[in-house]
Order: sequence, then C-alpha cells, then structure tokens
Amino acid sequence: MNEDNKELVEYLDKKFVKIDERFDVLPEIFATKDDIKEIKEDLNGLREMVQALVVATDNLVKAVSDLRQEYIMTTAKVDRHEKWILQIAEKLGIKLEY
Repeated sequence: MNEDNKELVEYLDKKFVKIDERFDVLPEIFATKDDIKEIKEDLNGLREMVQALVVATDNLVKAVSDLRQEYIMTTAKVDRHEKWILQIAEKLGIKLEY
C-alpha cells in the first residue's frame, strides 16, 4: 500500500508542478500594479501633450482669424483708395490704364 501512495504522491506532485508553472506565467499575461501605475503615468503625460496641442491649435485659430479680419479691412481700404484715385483722375482728366 505504501508503494501505491508513493505513485499517487508522485502523480499529484507532477500535476501540482504543472499548475505552478501555469501560475508562473500569469504575471506575463496580466498587468501588475506597477504596470498599471506606469500606464497611468503615460496617460497623464499624453493628456498634458494633448492639452498643449489644443492650446496651440486655439492660438493658431485665433491668429488666422485675426489675419483674416486684417485682410478684410486692408482689402476694403485698398478698394476705397482705388475709388479715390479714380475720382481724382477723373477730375484731373487723366485716363488710367490697367
């Protein structure tokens, strides 16, 4: 009977070793607390970068908007000057060619 127990113990020992080997792989499969902490730090860094990009984009949009308004005003001013030049030329009897 002792030999039967020995065989059973060896058989169960092999099974438990296989189970232990499977559990040894778990840290490779699942994220550890350190992995999650590192991911959170990376996300915070990404969040800061995205926020900086949003601010930079907002600044560029404002600059383009300001330039657009300035362009509209400059165009109106040039049109007004052109009209004045044409009026002056007409009064002086000068024919302007384009």
